[in-house]
Amino acid sequence: MTAGFWWILFSLVLYGGLHSLLASRRFKAALLRRFGQAALRWHRFLFSVMGGLTILPVLALTLLLPDREIYVVEKPFSWLLNLLRLAGLIGLIYGVLQTGFMNFIGLDRVLDPAAAEKPPRFVTNGLYRWVRHPLYTSAMLLMWATPNLSWNTLAFNLGVSAYLVIGSIYEEQKLLDEFGSAYEEYRQRTPGFLPGIRQQRVRE
Repeated sequence: MTAGFWWILFSLVLYGGLHSLLASRRFKAALLRRFGQAALRWHRFLFSVMGGLTILPVLALTLLLPDREIYVVEKPFSWLLNLLRLAGLIGLIYGVLQTGFMNFIGLDRVLDPAAAEKPPRFVTNGLYRWVRHPLYTSAMLLMWATPNLSWNTLAFNLGVSAYLVIGSIYEEQKLLDEFGSAYEEYRQRTPGFLPGIRQQRVRE
């Protein structure tokens, strides 16, 4: 294990803490009191921009800090892992397109004030038919199905995975508030991250 491993994990703790604060209801309520409805129009877009910018230092640490290899998977098994990573990338792209790219980054509300007044769309088809968090599943598949792993990459993968799992808990509470019993029913029948697990438990 390297010193960089702990620095990367620490940076991701800071990243997750900052983003949890910016996404919190208390922070949104403070924006609403201070700036009115216009603040909520810009919140998601600025949150997306902030997320992209603040992950860059973490990526820099992962790439630049002294590192040591843990394992390398040789061919032909590395080909299978790369196919899984490709599936994760395709899942990410398809999942974002399914919910709408402009909506995903919050730019639809910036360009069209009326979009902020529209009720949120409850998506249960496509990838969301199989898992409740297909973007998170795809991201973790993209990260973990790597044919070569180093200590720096392991720290990054662990930190981001923990952030996604914890974030999914807060996201589900928000979705329950928005969609009520419809989301609760969907949650009961659809696994969170891995297809088929919840259904298997019900059958047992």
